[in-house]
Amino acid sequence: MPSRIRAAWTVAAAPAVAAALLPAPATAAGPDWSARPAAGGTAGPGAGDRPYFYLEGGPGSALQDRLSIVNRGKRPRTVQLRPADSTPDAASTARGSGAWISLAAKRVTVPARTRADVPFTLTVPAETPPGDHPGAIVVTGGGREIRVPVHLRVSGRTLAAISVEDVKVVKAGGGAAIHYELVNRGNTVLTPRLAVRADGLFGEVLRRDARTLPVELAPGRRARLTEKWPDAPALDSVDVTLTVTAAGGAQAAGSAGYTAVPWGVLAGAAALALGAVAGGGAWLLRWRRGRHRPEDGDAPAEPAREAREAREPAGSGSGART
Repeated sequence: MPSRIRAAWTVAAAPAVAAALLPAPATAAGPDWSARPAAGGTAGPGAGDRPYFYLEGGPGSALQDRLSIVNRGKRPRTVQLRPADSTPDAASTARGSGAWISLAAKRVTVPARTRADVPFTLTVPAETPPGDHPGAIVVTGGGREIRVPVHLRVSGRTLAAISVEDVKVVKAGGGAAIHYELVNRGNTVLTPRLAVRADGLFGEVLRRDARTLPVELAPGRRARLTEKWPDAPALDSVDVTLTVTAAGGAQAAGSAGYTAVPWGVLAGAAALALGAVAGGGAWLLRWRRGRHRPEDGDAPAEPAREAREAREPAGSGSGART
């Protein structure tokens, strides 16, 4: 049987074979349908449920799995399915696996109180580098969208690397805010941990032990984050250091300086500076005027010379001939 005919038969048969009646729904508010990775043959939530797909294989391999769509409502539910990359931001250089996913069906109608399993195949291109290549299957219907993550790891040598960039400390309200950017420089998905330390003129003013950040960085992805510092010193010169670690030995640090001066001190210093400039200018003006004022009894030299030349005969002079 040709592969195209076999694929079409699978699309038609899979929902019928995998369909399972669910118990009558309890009277509770909430969405009447859901989408998740197929569990181990159970009709409802159980120990075999998975929060996401995890697939692993080498370049050129074809990996298969199933997506479960559960309709707990009293009417049939039609949903649309499409593959997608989980890193749609333009700043990411990660090569997502969304384009490598082939769904057995892109439109599925699930009868009332029934679960339907939709097979899919993820084909890893032969030239794919090792590491993590995240993707997703997006299911939409009834004004609702569910994004089911697909974590693909291509076998081979992996590299965990991260960098801390563009660290800035700025005044924010009565405290300060630390802005920074994390960049995944490796080929594995990272969940970073952050530790913060700040040292002032008289010692340590801030220490926060490492904690897990609520962000997942795909390879090549950037994340702009902010660390609040509500009790920052009001008058000090501080060096702030951020240390980031992640699984696989990834570690990096970034730092920035911050000088805190109260507005009252700035206003007083500005007033003193303006007063000094104004006083200095007045003194200089008086000094210059006193320097050019003639003493009493002295006649200006220029008018005296002009009067003397006017009294001399027109033809006289040391260079005249008789």
